[in-house]
Amino acid sequence: MEFRCRLGTPAGEVIEGIYVAESEARLRRELEDKGLFVLDIHRGGRQALAGLRLPYRRRVPAREFLVFNQELATLLKAGMPLVQSLDILRRRVNHPILKGVLDDVHERVRAGSALSEAFEAHGGLFPGVYTASLLAGEKSGNLEQVLRRYVGYVKIVAGVRRKTISALVYPAILLVLAMVVVTIIVVRVVPEFGAFYNQFGHELPWSTRAIVGVSAFVTSYFVFILLGIAAAAFAFWAWVRQPGQRRRLDRVILRIPGLGPIVQKFSTSQAARTLATLLGGGIPLVNALDVSSRSLSNQYMAAELLSAAQQVREGRALAAAMQDSGAFADVAIKMVEVGESTGALQEMLNSLADFYDEEIETNLGRFITLVEPILLVVMGVIIAGLLLALYLPLFNLSSALR
Repeated sequence: MEFRCRLGTPAGEVIEGIYVAESEARLRRELEDKGLFVLDIHRGGRQALAGLRLPYRRRVPAREFLVFNQELATLLKAGMPLVQSLDILRRRVNHPILKGVLDDVHERVRAGSALSEAFEAHGGLFPGVYTASLLAGEKSGNLEQVLRRYVGYVKIVAGVRRKTISALVYPAILLVLAMVVVTIIVVRVVPEFGAFYNQFGHELPWSTRAIVGVSAFVTSYFVFILLGIAAAAFAFWAWVRQPGQRRRLDRVILRIPGLGPIVQKFSTSQAARTLATLLGGGIPLVNALDVSSRSLSNQYMAAELLSAAQQVREGRALAAAMQDSGAFADVAIKMVEVGESTGALQEMLNSLADFYDEEIETNLGRFITLVEPILLVVMGVIIAGLLLALYLPLFNLSSALR
């Protein structure tokens, strides 16, 4: 459990942080053994917020955790014992959550627990592929290489994700900008034009009347519209969180033209690279498939991979199980089939992941190349239509005055 502590140092400084321990008494003893003075200590995190029912989720910073694993692999390669390596590294960590976790991991390992068990005790803070890799490294006696393989895996997956997000930033900015401009025109500009035209008493064109009517409705019920949008968003979020609904949504996303194939390739690449990493560490295929399915963000693809794992457990080949699911592309199935028949499944999975990473970059670039001009054209047409409808009565008035 977590405790929020206010501590005094021998130098007279006051520090605050979150620490993980089995009990308050044990945490007090550990802090006092380090020469710290406990000024205040109380439960923090989920326990403290349980009565308020506020959403709270502990997170370990990915970058700091990656650096920790790199340094741990270096110390182990240099011949440093595991307990001593953990003791050195936990003292260098500044992030309170990661520091608390490493303190607990160090205590568990010093007491005789395996490193994989110590990290697995912290549940959802760490991905399943990490604890499975640690377990494989401990069984094979090659923990240092397993850690380096995991670091390389995280860097590649994070790089692909970062490129994907960066490519989608500009279209998202265009879409938001278009919505903001249209909202300003409808809420602020159109009412001014409507009041101006009402002074003349002439009948307005139907397009102008429609825009003025929409503007009057939006202006009058603006707060209710915002509340309705928020309620719809909350209802959608609650629906997605229901069992099975997220899987249905992810399946619909895979059918979206242009975007669906990219999502499918990203999930397949992530599954292939995770599976190759676990197989390289000595994890059996069935167990590796189970862990890989939990690492996928697309729940539909994860469920299909888990179903394939069940068929492999019953004796079927992985390629045949993937083909029956229908969620994987033919290229992926063929490459897995070749890897199984030649006994080089791990190498073939890495090749499949590299191939799909290049395909994702190419397809994403092509998708963005098409989306950006379409958004610009649609935004221009909407704004031009609004302005034309607003200024059209001016031409009619000029003709009437003449």
